[in-house]
Order: sequence, then structure tokens, then C-alpha cells
Amino acid sequence: MNRTIHTLCSSAAAASLCALSACSGDGSSSSPAPTSPATSTFNSNVAVEWHETLYTRIRQTGVNPPRASRVFAYTGVTLYESVVHGMPGFQSLEGQLNGLLANDLPNPVAGQVYNWAIVANRALNVVSNGLVPSSTTEFDAQEASLLATLSTGVATAVVDRSVDYGDELGNAILAWAATDGTATQAACQTNWVAPVPPNEGGWTPVTGNAQPVLPCWGDMRTFVLTDGDECEPIGPPPYSTATSSPWFAQALLVYNTTGDAGAALTADQADIGLYWADGAGATGTPPGHWVAITCQVAADESLTLDVSAEAFARVGMALADAFINCWKEKYTSYLMRPATYIRSEIDAGWDPLIGTPNFPTYTSGHSTQSGAAAAVLTQMFGAYAFTDTCHSRLNPTAGLPADRTFANFYEAASEAAVSRLYGGIHYVFDNYDGVDSGVCVGTVHNSTLQFRAP
Repeated sequence: MNRTIHTLCSSAAAASLCALSACSGDGSSSSPAPTSPATSTFNSNVAVEWHETLYTRIRQTGVNPPRASRVFAYTGVTLYESVVHGMPGFQSLEGQLNGLLANDLPNPVAGQVYNWAIVANRALNVVSNGLVPSSTTEFDAQEASLLATLSTGVATAVVDRSVDYGDELGNAILAWAATDGTATQAACQTNWVAPVPPNEGGWTPVTGNAQPVLPCWGDMRTFVLTDGDECEPIGPPPYSTATSSPWFAQALLVYNTTGDAGAALTADQADIGLYWADGAGATGTPPGHWVAITCQVAADESLTLDVSAEAFARVGMALADAFINCWKEKYTSYLMRPATYIRSEIDAGWDPLIGTPNFPTYTSGHSTQSGAAAAVLTQMFGAYAFTDTCHSRLNPTAGLPADRTFANFYEAASEAAVSRLYGGIHYVFDNYDGVDSGVCVGTVHNSTLQFRAP
């Protein structure tokens, strides 16, 4: 062996150059082809840092929850597809996701060496810039910062090849995303006409005449569900103003539990209501909260990039399908919020603890997506106990309640659901039925998606 090459091969920092130089044997044509380092040899930093950056940018630009869930779904798939070719025994999600056909995504060149973390870094920048309002320079700076670390000791040819593949893959993901129905949402928002409710109880904005949020989102293409009607909830009780009716009892429960502006809540109940409020513009929204929990698991458990990529893909798609499912139901049942009913039938001067969002009540979006996230995270990590540090890490100046501790993901989902009661913005049936629908969404994902090759 050439002494110079032997010296290079002894340095871990020059491992990629060693592979390109075929330093085993005498350099003859019989030497094994160079191989790319497995995805499992990388840590989860590129996955965590990109998703936390996305959380922050979504908060800064006031992206609403359904649109945020879409972002996290496509970035999760992007991350996974960027690194799956370095994961022996795993397979692409092509042919498994709605609208993503076999061979829609580019493949790396056989026999060439790639750095999968660099591929992911570039692809995530491309997709983030394509989906999130941005100054561009912010995401570009994120990519450059990570690339400076990831490229240390990696041959220039490998870096360039990995960046080029990430660019190609990211643009292919954006082409797929462009066909999911989002292009028609603006026109639908402008031209949408409210349905005529079959009976009393139809939704109206709590304040003013503001346009409802994304009334056609339930018709978006799902990722794994057949459509927005799959996993539909069991249905609310019949609307009634009779004081003996189940609906009145549900409204009275909200009123008695919270009091005016939350005055009847215990300190812990008020903390729960505020902790999970996850308002657009103030936080990274409810889907961002569950993505932040996934970031925390990845960091706390020192997950490798392959495990992290699967987790972010599962969580992102489950959140997105949950919001499509929920929004389909909201604008089908089209029912009034507690504030409207309570002010009409119980106390004209009543206010909830947190502001009422501008869309119908049934089901609760936060509850639905929390159930879905809990189902897919439990599938991967089991009954995982954790302290949620989402706000102390990502919203440190917002003055939100302190970190909260949970025995498992389902316990966190249950608390997220009951928070909507304490916030005064949902009836109990919105929350319970939402969680059930969300768990159904997550269960469908768990049973349908095949990450491992057969």
C-alpha cells in the first residue's frame, strides 16, 4: 500500500477520502467499491436543528395550525427520503403515500459515496424555503452553519455530490407537495359560502365577521388516510337550548369549570389551559408543540439520524392527516363554539380563558392531532416518560407556565385535550371525540406504513 494513503486511512477525519482512494488492497480494479457511511453513524443534530428552526419561523410568521402541520409533514418525509438509502433494511415511502408514485423521487447514483446528513441538510433547506414564509437568508444561514460542521473531514467531491442530490430530492418533494390541493385554498377562502345549517346551532364567528379559517382544508389530499372522512368521529349530541338537554349540560360544564375568564379554575387547571394554548404567532402552533416533543426525545435519547428520520416522518404525516380529518368534520357539522352558546343561553357577559379561534367547534384540532401524535410516537418509543420543555426551550420570553411532566405520550395527549375545556374554547365532546379520531389516524398510519423493506 502507498505509505501516504496508509497514513490518511489511519485518520478518522479523512475516512471519506480513504474510501474514495480504495485504500484496501493494492488499488487494482478488484478493490471493493467505496461505500457511503450508514445513516446510523450520524447523530440527530441535522434533524433536530432544522425542525426547531422551522418551529421558530412558523411562530414568527403566524402560520396557522393546519398549514403548520402540512409543513412538518413534508419536511418529515424529506428528511426520511434524504437518508433512507443509507439505512439497510428500510425502504422509500414512494408508492405508499397518496400522490407519491414509485420512481417520483430521484435516487442516488449507484457506487458513489454520499454523506446522508449533508443530503438532508440541503433538501430540508429547499423544502423549507418552498413551504414557509421566509427571508430565504434565514434558512440559507441554517444550511450553511450545519454544512460547515457536517463537511469537516469529508472529501469535497462527496460534499458537492451530496448537496446536489439533496437539491434534486428537495425539488421533487416540492413538486409532489404542489399537487395536494393547497393551490386552491386561497380561492376557496375567498369564494366560500357558509352552509345553511339543517337546524339551530350553526357556527358564527365569536367576534366580528371574520372569514373562517381554511374552510376547504378537509378536502386536501391526505398522506396515508384514504381521505378526510376516514376516522370520522362518532358525532356530537343533538343541539338544543333546552336546559334538560345534553348540549346545555355540556355548555354548563364549560361555564362552571372555568368561570368568567377562567376565574373558577384551580392554578394547575389554568396552567394547563395556557400551557397547551399554542396560539399561532405566539408559539409554533399545536403541531409545532408535538414536533418539539419529538425533537426533545431525539436529543435526550441521543437518537441516531436513522431513528430520528423515521420519527419525524411518522409524526409529521400523522399531524397533517389529523388536521385534514378534523377540518373535514368541522365544516361538515358546522357547530357553534361554547362562547356563542353560553353568552346566548347562560351568561351574556362570559369570556373564556383564551381567545376562541375562528372556526367551528367540533372536533377539537389540538385534541385530534395530539391523539395522532401520541399513537405514532408510542408505536416507536413505547410508554416513554418525559418532561415537556417545549416552551422553556423555544418560547423562553413568552411567560408561559413551567415545564410539565408526563408518564407517556397518551397522558400528554389527554392533558392537551382537557386544556381546551380549561381554556373555555371547546365542549368536552369536542375533546374526547377528537382524541379518539386522532388515535384512529395514528393507528391507520402505524398499520399501513411500511418503513422496513419486506
